[in-house]
Amino acid sequence: MEYNTDRTALIIPEYGRNVQRMVDYCLTIEDQEHRSKVAQSIIDVIGNLNPAIRDAPDYAHKLWDHLFIMSQFKLEVESPYPIPTAESFVGLPDEVAYPKKSRRFRHYGSIVKTMIAHALTQEVSEERDALVFGIAYAMKRNYLKYNKDTVADETILKDLNEMSEGQLTLNDFELPHSKTFGIVSTTKSNPSQNKKKKTTKKRRY
Repeated sequence: MEYNTDRTALIIPEYGRNVQRMVDYCLTIEDQEHRSKVAQSIIDVIGNLNPAIRDAPDYAHKLWDHLFIMSQFKLEVESPYPIPTAESFVGLPDEVAYPKKSRRFRHYGSIVKTMIAHALTQEVSEERDALVFGIAYAMKRNYLKYNKDTVADETILKDLNEMSEGQLTLNDFELPHSKTFGIVSTTKSNPSQNKKKKTTKKRRY
């Protein structure tokens, strides 16, 4: 029995060994015109085996690149696209910039930070004051989602002032208590409704 460990390694395992054998056979064809037709047939087979790749932009170009990769760039055929070389695939891809976000105040959420940035673009007016009050209101709600205990309004207003770099302040404002907007449930059941009616059993003599 022939095991895969004894066979040659697949260059692109996703396409399977049969496709790799077709590419190897294409390399043995001497006639260039016939070799180009076989290469096009291999492209069609790859496209049929992976129909999902057709949704990708410029998928045909990718298939031709994969064909040359599987041939270790030894295949000489007429290609509708520029023939790649091994040097063009050397090296690591460009590093993707990771978003730099401060871990501080993350319990308030990114939407609050967006709201603060929007408020800083507004002119000083009653509408802006209402917006700032709404931001502080949202900050208190989000704070109490992570900390079920109470939080002082001074803490929220201090954090708001620091997050806005001292440009947004609230004076003489009292934020709604948690029970007002339902973060902590304080509803108590009516004791009179919980009392069970006492039933007396009649004794049988």
